Amino acid sequence: MVQRVLDQRYELMELVGSGGMADVYKAQDKLLNRPVAVKILHEQFRRDAEFIGKFHREAQAAARLSHPNIVNIFDVGIFGDDHYIVMEYVPGDTLKNLIHRMGHLPVEDALRIAREIAEALAMAHANNIVHCDIKPHNILMMENGHAKVADFGIARAVTESTMTYSGNVVGSVHYFSPEQAKGSYITPKSDVYSLGVVLYEMLTGKLPFTGETPVGIAMKHLQEEPVPVRQLNPDIPPIVEAIVMKAMSKDPAVRPDSAEMFRDLREAEHIVHGSVTMPAPDPYATQVIPRMQEDMPAAHAQNDTGRVPEGKRSSFPSKIFLAGLVMVLFLGFFVGAFISFGKFWSTEEVIVPDVVGKQMTLARQILEDNHLRVSVAEAYDATVPPGQVVSQSPEASATVKTERLVTIYVSKGGEDMEMPDLKGLSRSAAETRILKMGLKMGSIYEKHSSEEGGTVIATDPPGGTKIHKGTTVDFTVSKGEKTKKVPVPDVTGSTLEAARSSITAKGLRVGSITKQTSKQAEGTVVSQSPVGGEVDEGSSIDLVVAEPETVKEKEKVKETPKEETSQGSAPSSREEEVKTPNKGNATGKSM
Repeated sequence: MVQRVLDQRYELMELVGSGGMADVYKAQDKLLNRPVAVKILHEQFRRDAEFIGKFHREAQAAARLSHPNIVNIFDVGIFGDDHYIVMEYVPGDTLKNLIHRMGHLPVEDALRIAREIAEALAMAHANNIVHCDIKPHNILMMENGHAKVADFGIARAVTESTMTYSGNVVGSVHYFSPEQAKGSYITPKSDVYSLGVVLYEMLTGKLPFTGETPVGIAMKHLQEEPVPVRQLNPDIPPIVEAIVMKAMSKDPAVRPDSAEMFRDLREAEHIVHGSVTMPAPDPYATQVIPRMQEDMPAAHAQNDTGRVPEGKRSSFPSKIFLAGLVMVLFLGFFVGAFISFGKFWSTEEVIVPDVVGKQMTLARQILEDNHLRVSVAEAYDATVPPGQVVSQSPEASATVKTERLVTIYVSKGGEDMEMPDLKGLSRSAAETRILKMGLKMGSIYEKHSSEEGGTVIATDPPGGTKIHKGTTVDFTVSKGEKTKKVPVPDVTGSTLEAARSSITAKGLRVGSITKQTSKQAEGTVVSQSPVGGEVDEGSSIDLVVAEPETVKEKEKVKETPKEETSQGSAPSSREEEVKTPNKGNATGKSM
């Protein structure tokens, strides 16, 4: 195609991009002597008359759009068999390549780019044009950092076609809205969903849904919720996360329209940059009157001699100053009353609706629909999900004047802090520490380890990670070293040495050894304790060892010889039995 000239006007210079449906060339408009981009459809689309007809109609409709964040379409035509669109040439790169190079964009840049895309979409939607293929590949980044949305028209034509072009169309399935994924009716809010996906990717560097097949990814758009962006990048403000999640709602009715999305993003930019979000109404802007110097002469206060009387030299300027001060105070009161209490001169009153627990954007819309103005503030609250309203002032059901300022406090989640390292502490010491930090006790798990029993060996979240105040912390506590169970060997009948070998081979120890008179050979194990079963490795086995009776008797004789001699001289029991009656009879005779 290079060096061809279409319609004797557009000279193709170089191929700058190629997609599933078309090739894009940098070209020179020979008539107007300016660079342009020419997109030429692939050959397989030439045979689909319905597709070609819709392509031309939508391209012509998109050519009506004129916006600084939309790539202008200059011409659409046919040259031979080639169907082409001539567009504004934007030097730079695509948003997809920018994300790929940077990993993820800073929050401020992501919000600005998303706001510019939303503004472009609002312009298109106001002209009844739905893009239907918003993705980073179709966002061109200018050299000054601003974004331009490309491919209006061709995206609409493709989406309305049969989607059977050999997988070319489903290349955008990562950014499809649920209604696109299931082939139902497309609305401008389908573009809002896709923009939510693009913002998700800019903030995290990741796609919300991935899979091995386009059908699998489409099913995730229909059935699954994305991982919250703050879970992937905790530095993202909660309000920004709320905008992403609302834009990616499965139900189109819950999503904002493109104009609301633009306002939400602009509001978030103000909050991120710390800008004032509730300026005083222009018609009542406060004017500061400069203070007059006390020695300033006043012409109308002079007497006939042209001099200011001594008594009035200081009093008159003071009165001027006081009058000015009163005026400033009055204007300040007037503006303050309007900001705080609404149109206090009006008889119209409204009941403040209850928006606590609602997402920030929805809460603001409800209040504005009730003719109230809204100020957004952030607050730490671990019990309320980020992006939801924690409280409001005035409270719900209060009767106020119309245009009253209502402040909504939006949750930032728990207060940011660092999880302490509790390893090595006792369980009680660790519990005391986290409770003092405003954290909550979670589950306690026990696990064998080399640490002393009752010692904290792990926490969830682990030490050093960023957490919020009020986070629940789970403990894993040591149960001490795990003991191994081993069978007790039967060593009865064995020699003492053989018994020792069998016991130590099992990882056990020989405990006490007791000797007992036995008819078994000397040194033979007569009994043991425990007898059998399993015991902890390293346990002791007590033994009773046989000792011959003869040896025992000899030892007793050696130890007590005198006692044995006296026993040998003592009369036998039979002699005692014989003598006793005689003694008894003698006694009887004497009596």
